[in-house]
Amino acid sequence: MLPAMPETHSRRREALRTLLRTANLDAMLVTDLLNVRYLTGFTGSNAALLVHAEDTPIAETRTTFCTDGRYLTQAGAQVPDLERVIERASATALAARSGSEAAAHRRTGFESHKVTVDALDVLAGAAEGVDLVRSPGLVEQLRLIKDDEEVEALRMACAAADRALAELLAADGLRAGRTEIEVARDLEARMRDNGASGPSFETIVAAGANSAVPHHRPTEKALRAGDLIKIDFGALVDGYHSDMTRTMVLGQPADWQQELYELVRLSQAAGRGALAVDVEVREVDAAARKVIEAAGHGEDFLHGLGHGVGLEVHEAPSLSKAGDGRLIAGMAVTVEPGVYLSGRGGVRIEDTLVVRDGEPELLTLTTKELVVV
Repeated sequence: MLPAMPETHSRRREALRTLLRTANLDAMLVTDLLNVRYLTGFTGSNAALLVHAEDTPIAETRTTFCTDGRYLTQAGAQVPDLERVIERASATALAARSGSEAAAHRRTGFESHKVTVDALDVLAGAAEGVDLVRSPGLVEQLRLIKDDEEVEALRMACAAADRALAELLAADGLRAGRTEIEVARDLEARMRDNGASGPSFETIVAAGANSAVPHHRPTEKALRAGDLIKIDFGALVDGYHSDMTRTMVLGQPADWQQELYELVRLSQAAGRGALAVDVEVREVDAAARKVIEAAGHGEDFLHGLGHGVGLEVHEAPSLSKAGDGRLIAGMAVTVEPGVYLSGRGGVRIEDTLVVRDGEPELLTLTTKELVVV
């Protein structure tokens, strides 16, 4: 995938300006690096962005990007369309600039959900004459809805994970005697071979009784015949995360394993079927949860149904009993019910999908039929 073009980032900044004007803000100081990346395309480790509410996509004369000298060349390539300032203390430098233009930046928002108390003192000292206004979550509000470039990155991340798992299975990578750690490392290497820059998160490989631990960390435990093997993993492509879980059986499955798997499969299908525009996120969780509760395993479903995914592997919205809000076309979410029987084993099935006006778009394409290896 080619990097998003400047036009994409300009369009995102204009969407932020609309929110700023609605909030009666003259400017926004963006310091969270993921939000800076979303708005500019910059991927370095130090940067800040000052977005002026009255600029336009044609004349972004006061919107300013700042990073330090290590990224001089990179910033020129990735942020060619904005004025660039080179200062080590990027956020402070832009706060000072906001202060020097106080007549234009009377009310400057800042990411209060990301800025520490000590950092705020420094920013306030630099932004003399400016009213720094707590403005949490404005960029994240935009990130809720994925644009075409983001969905394509998610597709590629999911495809890399799908191919890696298929290759692992074809190479007899799940066999008795291999350890959970060996399988995890093998799968992560295959994701890189298929175009990922790395895993989305630490790969979960949980065999036997360990599969009953939702977020088990791989150990030296060897896979054995009769084990349920739960694998939760994802690929990172262009900064975007995929997330998928599949549960398999090594050798002939026992009746209880087949029954547990079929229960979770039906629950997951119900959750996917409930994904529709304007549906409350709690209703999606309820659709999947009631299938498991009806089978008497409600207490064994230990977490929410799913979450948003994008530049972070866990982001809004939350598909859970406590979730708030409604689904909107363009949201990328996971659906991942699980049932965990302590000391015996557990099953989780997870997909990444994009909410659409019609049927949701399924991005993780590996079969959800019970795979026996």
